Amino acid sequence: MHSALSRNLLLRALAVVAAAIVVVTAGWAVPARAHGNIQDPPSRNFSCWERWGGDFQNPAMATEDPMCWQAWQADPNAMWNWNGLFREGVAGNHQAAIPDGQLCSAGRSNSGRYDALDAVGDWSATTVSNSFTAHVFDQASHGADYIRVYVTEQGYDPTTQPLGWGDLELVKEIGDTPAARWDQVAGGVALDIPVDAPGRTGRHVVYTIWQASHLDQSYYWCSDVNFGGTGNPTPTATATSSPTPAPSVTGSPTSSPTPSPTGGAAGCSVTYSTASTWSGGYQGDVKVTAGGAAIKGWRVTWTLPGGQAISQSWNATVTTSGSAATATNAGYNGALDAGASTSFGFIATGTPGAIAPTCTATV
Repeated sequence: MHSALSRNLLLRALAVVAAAIVVVTAGWAVPARAHGNIQDPPSRNFSCWERWGGDFQNPAMATEDPMCWQAWQADPNAMWNWNGLFREGVAGNHQAAIPDGQLCSAGRSNSGRYDALDAVGDWSATTVSNSFTAHVFDQASHGADYIRVYVTEQGYDPTTQPLGWGDLELVKEIGDTPAARWDQVAGGVALDIPVDAPGRTGRHVVYTIWQASHLDQSYYWCSDVNFGGTGNPTPTATATSSPTPAPSVTGSPTSSPTPSPTGGAAGCSVTYSTASTWSGGYQGDVKVTAGGAAIKGWRVTWTLPGGQAISQSWNATVTTSGSAATATNAGYNGALDAGASTSFGFIATGTPGAIAPTCTATV
């Protein structure tokens, strides 16, 4: 990275770490109260988190996924907090509250955290047919007063045009739907909404408004799609965490994979790598892989080098007792098919040393 960019990323990371100190106690990372998002076709920030959350420091993102890259650089919290893009007190007057060109950020909501989602360009798009299913995830089980699904009209080009209300056509609306009527899924509830958008071809934006039931709280999501496919499958997993991000720092990642015993056909293995280091700390990345049979959950243990402490973690619940560290799966990444993998990460003080984690599985 260039030095100027590195300094900017480091300053932003330090601000994130300072804010995280408020919610970290005795090695526990306490997540903020979460809400929800559309996960299929995925919204811009959920899609960026899904693809790059475990590798957000990879410089290849700049060329492979430039719209996500600019969003990560503008404010990583827009992706870590993929479930918090809402406004309060709109009273149903959405067009008055959100100007044209700012629909994807909900009118520059949350003090501008989501502004980069309004950027015009070639966002990664999900291929769908003209009849598709919108999969909405509600982590806090709010339920809905209503959900409205809009699709841009034929002729609109999201790669060159900012999104305005006049570009949208309402194609689906459901009314009062309490959370008890949503599907019970890991970490919350979910709702599959059949949508028909005839006459569309090529690139479009699906714009979804979710009016939550618990108070006047409105969520707004832009999903980039490409019409012309055979339909999108129902998601097989539902992400539920709002992890605290690791600092963006310079330095070449170093890797020291350490597989654990598989523990039999239904066991698990684990590899560890030091993703980055800086003065007084480092980021550790851990990959968990199921053995020859599916597992329902996993637990990773390791010994921290002397004098170290874990201050943040994501995609797992990490606790420490002295030098002993234990990570257990989150609600959404414990069940793994045979040979499937997931990952989690942590921030620790000190200088990384030899870390040899072991993994045990629940079957």
